[in-house]
Amino acid sequence: MGTASTVILDGGMGRELQRRGAPFRQPEWSALALSEAPQAVEAVHAAYIDSGANVITSNSYAVVPFHIGEARFAQEAQALAALAGELARRAVKASGKPVRVAGSLPPLFGSYRPDLFLPERVSELLTPLVQGLAPHVDLWLAETQSSIVEAQAIHAGLPQDGKPFWLSFTLKDEDTDDVPRLRSGEPVAEAAEAAAQLGVQVLLFNCSQPEVIGAAIDAARATFERLGVAIQIGAYANAFPPQPKEATANDGLDPLRDDLDPPGYLQWAADWKARGASHLGGCCGIGPEHIAVLAERLTN
Repeated sequence: MGTASTVILDGGMGRELQRRGAPFRQPEWSALALSEAPQAVEAVHAAYIDSGANVITSNSYAVVPFHIGEARFAQEAQALAALAGELARRAVKASGKPVRVAGSLPPLFGSYRPDLFLPERVSELLTPLVQGLAPHVDLWLAETQSSIVEAQAIHAGLPQDGKPFWLSFTLKDEDTDDVPRLRSGEPVAEAAEAAAQLGVQVLLFNCSQPEVIGAAIDAARATFERLGVAIQIGAYANAFPPQPKEATANDGLDPLRDDLDPPGYLQWAADWKARGASHLGGCCGIGPEHIAVLAERLTN
């Protein structure tokens, strides 16, 4: 594998909206601003682009019944997803920079909860998101995936549109053993094999503690080398303290770690780059000021 030049991703949306005073509460999380303050969503995208992000992610993560409720999802999911895509695209156009838009395809049944996966509902929940986002995005990003089966189901529900497929898993960051694992308990090496079978362009790890990401990058890289496939690797950690097993992501406003300020986060990202990761950004609690430091210090 040749060394790819570093691609800088954006950071978290929800915390940044909250920091800017946009409407933000549970359970709607970042979806609330789509309907109540779309200009704030566009402003956050613009801030990440200004900070040097080469890829920004649509604010469609919370457009699932888990966050907006079944009734509202049934009525508005596609329109909200379309708006999320449009706001990202608008920020890119206004910037005049060659930034790509990743269409965020979230865990359909709740973050960190592989136990809630319902295969029979995947199409019903995925289709409106895909149809709303499709006109506006350059690539598909299934993110914060806790299990291989859900990642496979999302991939199966995507249109044959030639757009790259990026896949990002969230890792077990408590009670860990020597084997890096998804939150389902499945080893990262198995997840990387599954990613290779799906033809992913980039395999990433996100919404986990920085401490567990390095070993996951190593496991993925070793798997890809063994398989002889050229799949790029990326990471975007969150700034939360460890999440207990029964936690659901975004079920409350967790405090953020003081040690993950921009210089502190840079040290982790530099280590991931040294291990072979070419796509680097941030998740919950990592803001434009962090991304600016990564863009300044880690791009070749």
